[in-house]
Amino acid sequence: MTFNADELMEGACAATGLDDFGSSYYREGLERIVDALNTAADLNELGRVIQHATISNALIQRLKVEHTYAQHPEIDDEVVGGPVFVIGLPRTGTTALSQLVAADPQFRSLRMWESQAPVPPPESATQHDDPRIAQAEAGLKMLDDMFPLMKTLYNSEATAPTECQDLMGMSFRTFHFDGAVRAPAYLDWLMNCDMRETYIYHRRVLKLLQWHCPPSLWHLKTPVHIFALDALVEAYPNAKFLWSHRDPAKVMGSVCSLIRYVRSWSSDRDDPVELGAEQVDSWTEGVRRAMDFRRRMGDDRFVDVSFADLQAEPVATLQSSYDTLGLAFTDATLNSVRNWADQHKPGSRGAHDYDLADFGLTPEGVRERFADYLATYDATA
Repeated sequence: MTFNADELMEGACAATGLDDFGSSYYREGLERIVDALNTAADLNELGRVIQHATISNALIQRLKVEHTYAQHPEIDDEVVGGPVFVIGLPRTGTTALSQLVAADPQFRSLRMWESQAPVPPPESATQHDDPRIAQAEAGLKMLDDMFPLMKTLYNSEATAPTECQDLMGMSFRTFHFDGAVRAPAYLDWLMNCDMRETYIYHRRVLKLLQWHCPPSLWHLKTPVHIFALDALVEAYPNAKFLWSHRDPAKVMGSVCSLIRYVRSWSSDRDDPVELGAEQVDSWTEGVRRAMDFRRRMGDDRFVDVSFADLQAEPVATLQSSYDTLGLAFTDATLNSVRNWADQHKPGSRGAHDYDLADFGLTPEGVRERFADYLATYDATA
């Protein structure tokens, strides 16, 4: 199978009976990831199926979002509150921190089931028994059966908060694609492309999701936001950030191990040393950009969260973070986040072993690459 952007778009149109993708901004990213799939990804048979489904769904959801706006232009009048973004290097506790914040009833979070299929817009009355929840659960069950190691690497639940990369994927400018397949040329382009409209479309989907299903104060999470914080804040001028920190020497081995496993689903190609160099190069650049942004913008919208503190005292750590950002930490917040923390102890999903040396990396070498970051933040845990 050779991928073709026009054929993928035609397939999405045929599946939905729709033909309006909105702004053509998405097209360049689509063509670039299609080229990567054809030339660099070394896809196996299963990989071709997975990647066809991934790209097709992004196009289908974009068509449905545009159709909903055409029918209900008043959605654009919605005001997205905040948001509070959880950022930081991957594998620094961002998922646990995100799920802890999501337990707070004052926040609206992006749940996995609605991230994958935001249309029709969710309704408050049916949000806990929406049929898309069962569909997402069935998909996760299939994933667990096919790739059982994933449960020890990443916590995914249909009704739990998820990374907002699906929303960015509708613009075809997201590291989600590179995480699934080898795509060096796409990654190089992504690192330097204009992300402003990506975040405008991201906000467009949030408006749709909150329209009939408040609250409108959002909490969102994905480590990849650190690559484009200027574009993010242009779309969300009131954004605030919970930045999680952990020793990069522990982080990078875990990052590489996760991506190596996920890429193995779609390709039999395995070059861990190349992967190690690629990931260190990418994430050191991401941290550099985030640090530069913070220096220019000031500390007022940031709070630092230590991985060690989050594991040892999650509720107290969150309360302190709220105080710093000027967020209300009510009795309802306390009860909800404490209940979540009691049910999700560190290490409860098991652990996955990895060897940093497999990726051509050493702890000393990684720390040297992240020297400026380590000199600025408490990231020793």
